[in-house]
Amino acid sequence: MGDTIGQILPSAVGVAISPFPIVAVVLMLVTARGRVNGPAFVLGWLAGLAIVGTVLLSAASGVDSREPGEPVMWVAVVELVLGVLLLLVARTQWRGRLHKGGEVKMPKWMEALDTVSPLKASGVGVALSALNPKNLLLAVAGAAAIAQMGISTGQQVVAYVVFVLIATIGVGTPVVIYFVIGEQSRELLDRLKNWLAWNNAVIMAVLFLLIGVKLIGDGISGLSR
Repeated sequence: MGDTIGQILPSAVGVAISPFPIVAVVLMLVTARGRVNGPAFVLGWLAGLAIVGTVLLSAASGVDSREPGEPVMWVAVVELVLGVLLLLVARTQWRGRLHKGGEVKMPKWMEALDTVSPLKASGVGVALSALNPKNLLLAVAGAAAIAQMGISTGQQVVAYVVFVLIATIGVGTPVVIYFVIGEQSRELLDRLKNWLAWNNAVIMAVLFLLIGVKLIGDGISGLSR
């Protein structure tokens, strides 16, 4: 199990420190409904990742006919393709990074986050974890790493639960800070939001570069077995 956790860790951390979901939850926390919408967002985030994992691991088990512990060649191919895709996304992100004097352009949907209901906050959490293409790529990479290990179904579930918990640290931390510090957290959270928004492209470019290279290496290693 330790080897499996090691394999999924990069992808899980990549999801955890994805800037825009953290910015989204901070925007909700600094509103009048922050005490309710923040936790609602995190619950939606967890649900989204759980749905993605269930679908991916079920699909993997449906095409998996090997004995436990044997390598899975198709997973190696998936890792190789995902690695190349992440490198392409990293290149795009790096080209879109902000330069000195530039202006942060937030997505239009973020402008309405200060008025959403708890139900809509949960929906945003689901969308950013399960439907966000960047996070979805990383979730697929995590599920592929689990499938590659040839472990039992129960162990796969445990491994993916660990993936989800690590991937939730990023959006969960501002919520914890808000409830621990209270109103005094607003200035800290606002600075965090601004820094993440400004450095979003650079953070994601570096993440995708590192994870993409790792996946390509894993894919090549799997195909050569």
